[in-house]
Amino acid sequence: MRFFVELLRGRTRKLLLALALSVATLLTGMALLGVSGWFLTATYLAGIGALFNIFIPSSMVRGSSFLRILSRYGERVSGHAATLAILSDLRVLVFSRLIPLVPIRDAAARTGDFVARLTGDIDTLDMVVLQLVLPVAAALVAALGLGVVLAFVLPEAIIPAIGGLLATTLLVPFVLSRLGQAAGTEAVGRSAHLRTLALDGADGHGDIVALGIAPLVSGEFDKAARDLRAARLRQARWTALGPAAMQLGLGLTMAAVLWIGLGAHATGRISGPMLVSMVLLILATFEASGPVLRGAGRLGAARAAARRLSAILQAEPAVDEPRVPAVLPASGALSAGHVGFRYGDRPVLTDVSLTIEAGERIAILGESGSGKSTLLALLIRLADPGEGAIRLGGINIRDVATSELHGRIALLTQDTPVFIGTIRDNLRIGAPDADDATLYGALARARLDEFVRRLPLGLDTWLGEAGATLSAGQARRLCLARTLLAPAAILLLDEPTAGLDPDIEADLLADILTATSGRSVVLATHAALPEGAFDRVYRMDAGRLAAA
Repeated sequence: MRFFVELLRGRTRKLLLALALSVATLLTGMALLGVSGWFLTATYLAGIGALFNIFIPSSMVRGSSFLRILSRYGERVSGHAATLAILSDLRVLVFSRLIPLVPIRDAAARTGDFVARLTGDIDTLDMVVLQLVLPVAAALVAALGLGVVLAFVLPEAIIPAIGGLLATTLLVPFVLSRLGQAAGTEAVGRSAHLRTLALDGADGHGDIVALGIAPLVSGEFDKAARDLRAARLRQARWTALGPAAMQLGLGLTMAAVLWIGLGAHATGRISGPMLVSMVLLILATFEASGPVLRGAGRLGAARAAARRLSAILQAEPAVDEPRVPAVLPASGALSAGHVGFRYGDRPVLTDVSLTIEAGERIAILGESGSGKSTLLALLIRLADPGEGAIRLGGINIRDVATSELHGRIALLTQDTPVFIGTIRDNLRIGAPDADDATLYGALARARLDEFVRRLPLGLDTWLGEAGATLSAGQARRLCLARTLLAPAAILLLDEPTAGLDPDIEADLLADILTATSGRSVVLATHAALPEGAFDRVYRMDAGRLAAA
């Protein structure tokens, strides 16, 4: 969990505030119980009619109680704020590491598993701060304070009191976490599997129904749910031992201090009210043990979640950034020279050479699986070719920072997503600072502006998941408008009309050609090409490129 420690360091101020309030809550609780025990016992022993100053101790009780309420509230607010900030940082970190992992090499990985790591696994780590870091740190401070008090009042009780507190707060949770690690690891794995099945089932619902395998898929999901329930029950059994262990540790520690205190009281070295105060003071210090022991059974799951996240953070990206990036010229041709590429042992591209001059329009035809999409992915450097080189303006794109390269080359695929959010949100992915006029200009070039203007909320219209509120053609046009907003001078279009009706396909292809005027275009498609619309037409067959 080293990466999580680094995230904690990034939120030091928030954590220190939460820790200070946690310590304040614990110390005021110790003061409240300690003074109350001494006050009530002393009042009883003084008897009715005896002279006794009740104002100072009663003021201390009221003050400690009031301060404890304030510090507890602040602790909860600041502790949760720090936790949510750390988890947000972690999501950004994991997502940023996922981006270079997904193209080509990990394209076959299950999206549901990625989502499970971004959601369930990260959520599992929320207990680290609230049930481990802050309570343990507060317990150590409380142990120090308890030791100082006992050194003046009952020195011989220091070892059993501090030893019992630390054993209950540190040793017992460590043992429980080890014993429950297998159950926690299984629960995390089962939960991720269930999330994956749910997301894959939702994404592939149409195919599942069309193939008539809904009962089979439903049965697999039910089995995964039962397996998760069983794993969670095993984890809960270990978790339930935490509070029991706390009560046992507290009882033994209080009994040991009381035994030592009664001996000291018999010799007159400590008064009865002070002895009661010390016993209740120990009771208050064990408040820090509660969260740790309640979360001890979940530490195994947290470790498993951390391992799954660490696998992403430590994975090698599909392409390596150059240590000293080369600077691209203002303009230049994009060329592939004798490029070869393999998926494992299977050759996908063989000796492919292609040059795209500034402003040229090139079409590549070919059957599915012939290598068209792979070539476009290599041109934008989603992966590196095994043989040959790709150059932009005469510079090998391996030597160029991917951020600069993607500022010059943009890719629009048939499965480019429409994200949950507004139309404005989706468009601004291509140009984050674009104003409304610029956004409507891009929509106009994609012939979608009139539709958006008719909507009651216009650009602020909320889109459903994967653009569910749009037709297939409208979704493609929205993605086209987003691509047009990018400043790239070279556009790679990978089957942008696939899956559309012939009439819609022809209209969208014509609009694409009009909208991309002035830019270099490489179009990979099955669609019929308008005559004379392209400067050159190639055909890809079994990974080899030839003029059509």
